[in-house]
Amino acid sequence: MGDVTERLLVVDDSVDTVELLRRNLRSQGYEVLTASNVAEALPILGSVHVDLVIADLKMPGASGLDLVRYVRETLRETEVMMITGYPSIEGAVAALKLGAVEYLSKPFTKEELFTSVKLVVDRLKLRKAAGGGSESRSAVSYGIVGECDSIQKVIRFIAAAAAKFEPILIQGEKGTGKELVANAIHYSSSRAAAPMITIHCGGVADDTLERQLFGNPVGPAGVGTEAQPGLLRLAAGGTLYFKELTELPLALQAKLAHMLEQKEPRKAGSPELRDPDVALIADTSRDFRALAKSSRLRVDLFLRMSLNTIVLPPLRERGNDVLLLARHFLDKFARDTAKPAPRLADRALEALKEHSWPGNVAELEGLIYLLAATTASDVIGFPDLPAHMRYAAAATINLKRSLAEVEAEHIRNVVASVGGNKTRAVEILGINRKTLREKLRHTGRRRTESEPTQLTPPEE
Repeated sequence: MGDVTERLLVVDDSVDTVELLRRNLRSQGYEVLTASNVAEALPILGSVHVDLVIADLKMPGASGLDLVRYVRETLRETEVMMITGYPSIEGAVAALKLGAVEYLSKPFTKEELFTSVKLVVDRLKLRKAAGGGSESRSAVSYGIVGECDSIQKVIRFIAAAAAKFEPILIQGEKGTGKELVANAIHYSSSRAAAPMITIHCGGVADDTLERQLFGNPVGPAGVGTEAQPGLLRLAAGGTLYFKELTELPLALQAKLAHMLEQKEPRKAGSPELRDPDVALIADTSRDFRALAKSSRLRVDLFLRMSLNTIVLPPLRERGNDVLLLARHFLDKFARDTAKPAPRLADRALEALKEHSWPGNVAELEGLIYLLAATTASDVIGFPDLPAHMRYAAAATINLKRSLAEVEAEHIRNVVASVGGNKTRAVEILGINRKTLREKLRHTGRRRTESEPTQLTPPEE
């Protein structure tokens, strides 16, 4: 939702309750519409988008449960929160099963109201960030998905780098998308029609790598004496891309640094071969500056390659981009398999955002493809996530809430899971029926004896 004010609709047959809710919620910056019954609410819902409906459970005519049912069946991006002065297990179960996301018992305090509304609004923002439908064009540039400031900086760098004929260095942890950026620079430049050749600097023998790069002065024995061009010559007019440049042997680092300085790459025995007009892009997942200080990277090469450097942020620092990327990969899965893309449940979205993503975007892509391929339903839920993510997410999320909030959510989930069966619910919870009724009445509330026992208007 970005900076857009959330629009709430309050539906209650009590004039006093409607006015108090309106004034209190407006004091928090929400846009608030009101209706005294379901019949008045329906035309509003049909004419404007509403993020959250706050409805009384019992009203003359159609009830709050009827409104919950209508919203769930017709309005995909609207949530419902129930309020009632007649709390009961049956009412709570019915509301939650139909799709209400919060349930408050009257009387409640301003703080309780604000906490519950904020919880729902935060979930809506999370879902919006994940993309309820197709990804927006503004979130994708050069094939790069993201809206955070650091990714927008990368996109601006690509546009500037594509217009230059200068060495470019891309730094970032493994899995952050360095190759995607390199491709974006080449294919958005004037060299796009010429080759882009990739050299993997690690795991190749020094002499083999040197022949690949600079070529042979003559052909191998038995084939003749014709010189074999290296990749520098083959990439003429295009781009040579060094992956993990810091793994290049020091001897080759010296030759590459000399070439950058003189702009005259030559094959051994062929001094007449001058600059083949090749753009150079390199990447590394290691600390380029630290390696130069430790003599594992030549200083002259460091100086030449670090003049135009972009650092890709790790996924854990990209905020809601995690959710945009998850939506992007779900859509990609749907295109690749010609199957409908499942959606991610709210709790699963929260867990994705909380995960540290040591493998960055590559790890997220692999996980989304696995979940989409193995989940039988059209919703990927929290239980579908890998065990290590569920454990970490549960610990992180719970640590942000009070004990009362954790208890309240557990009680609601247990009651809903047994379909309102009181006997089964008290067995699971280890309490008696009287205690269950009392705790349900105070579900979602964080009240102490010093707090007011009724909703009070905001101070003027």
